[in-house]
Amino acid sequence: MTATAWSILPPIITIVLALWTKEVYMSLIIGIFSGALLFSGGNFLEAILTVFGVMSDKVGDNVNILVFLVILGILVAAITRSGATRAYGEWAFRVIHGKKSASILTMLLGVVIFIDDYFNCLTVGTVMRPITDKFRITRTQLAYIIDATAAPVCIIAPVSSWAAAVSSSLPEDSSIDGFALFLQTIPFNLYALLTIAFMIFLILSGRDFGAMKRSVLENKEHFFIPAEYREADEEVKQGDGKGKIIDLILPLIVLIAACVYGMLYTGGIHEGRSIADAFANCDSSQSLVLGSFIAFVFTGLLYLPRRVISYSAFCECFVKGFKTMVPAIFILCLAWTLSGICSDKYLDLGGFVGAVVSAHASVIVFLPPIFFLVALGLAFATGTSWGTFGILIPIAVAVVGMSDPNMLVLCVTAILSGAVGGDHASPISDTTILASAGAQCHHLDHVNTQLPYVLTVGSCCLVGYIVDGLTGSGWAGLGVSAACLAVAMVIVSMRVPDLDKIPDKD
Repeated sequence: MTATAWSILPPIITIVLALWTKEVYMSLIIGIFSGALLFSGGNFLEAILTVFGVMSDKVGDNVNILVFLVILGILVAAITRSGATRAYGEWAFRVIHGKKSASILTMLLGVVIFIDDYFNCLTVGTVMRPITDKFRITRTQLAYIIDATAAPVCIIAPVSSWAAAVSSSLPEDSSIDGFALFLQTIPFNLYALLTIAFMIFLILSGRDFGAMKRSVLENKEHFFIPAEYREADEEVKQGDGKGKIIDLILPLIVLIAACVYGMLYTGGIHEGRSIADAFANCDSSQSLVLGSFIAFVFTGLLYLPRRVISYSAFCECFVKGFKTMVPAIFILCLAWTLSGICSDKYLDLGGFVGAVVSAHASVIVFLPPIFFLVALGLAFATGTSWGTFGILIPIAVAVVGMSDPNMLVLCVTAILSGAVGGDHASPISDTTILASAGAQCHHLDHVNTQLPYVLTVGSCCLVGYIVDGLTGSGWAGLGVSAACLAVAMVIVSMRVPDLDKIPDKD
């Protein structure tokens, strides 16, 4: 069953079940076990051992991310308990005038935090959720803004963990400078650029459509907060500490600065490497742990001597912060396990995809759209952009080579763009999961409301990459795809009313 069409069955089972039953955990478990059964040849006991063997490896490989999530959860709980989040919300409510301003501020914060998508999702959600709630912006709208300013921003930011991931995806024997190649892809990463433009259009026009429109209209009838998140929201409102706005801002500044320094440090800045080389060679997961722990210690030193909160209250935040992250951690562990079952050590889904791509790569002008569609499908099925980079970029280098550097750039750009698009749409994507966690909305509600937007932007991108292949010009593809998106915006404007003009009922 290895590297065959059967290898795509587990992610398909997971996604179909998740969308049908609305139960993410069980869908992931069934998808994982079906993959293990395929790998073990139907041996039930071996399949069980395979599942937990893969889970052990994947959790071990990603333990730094889990530690980061726990520390960040504790940090968020401490800031909330201090009353700083409440103080910031009260200030923002006086200064911000209307839903559009609140949404734009949320978007800008997401763009500013471009270091890492995990960090982005949780930080933006934590800081902005009380404000967006006050202006009755739905949790699904907040999740979309968070998700649209996470991976799409990180993939066009030279200083980010994603830049390092792309740079390291090139074959080891390649003579190509991975970081220089990444820089060349930025202007032609159609999905990232068009997603940001489309998000701005939706915020300014108020013309949400599809499942998001239904969510907004239901929210106008009755403002809804999922029951499992109401207790946490009450704690934000009732934060019993003496915290001020500065007690929110300073920990965030230290967190961002420490994470940036962590990337430079793990990348070898003290060993004489340049800043660009340090970012390209950093260990992003270690950097996040380092940065979050420094911010945690700083927050304790900021709060406790000033008695912003008591020592016992600060310690209570350890359990509280961990509990808030349990759903995201559980889904991530299952999603990583499914990805592991599909990896080259087991079902080798990437090997099957690579063989299909290589067999149909004879017409070079169609390579950019082919790579875009394959990357989109692979990232959607596996829930990982980085894994998609690692599988397809070496294939692109092998197929195109250095004989046509311009076409290589276009193919790699199409891979990056498709990988982010597929990751954006996938219910088993870690970024999608964390965007739901940051906004504190039901995960599949976020997936369903975001999917029409992903399909709209993705269709425009496909046209752009077809033009890229035919003309050999990334700028031509960018222009055509932007024109297609503009047409889509006009159609939406004509057919969808401004939902912001509809009054709230309660």
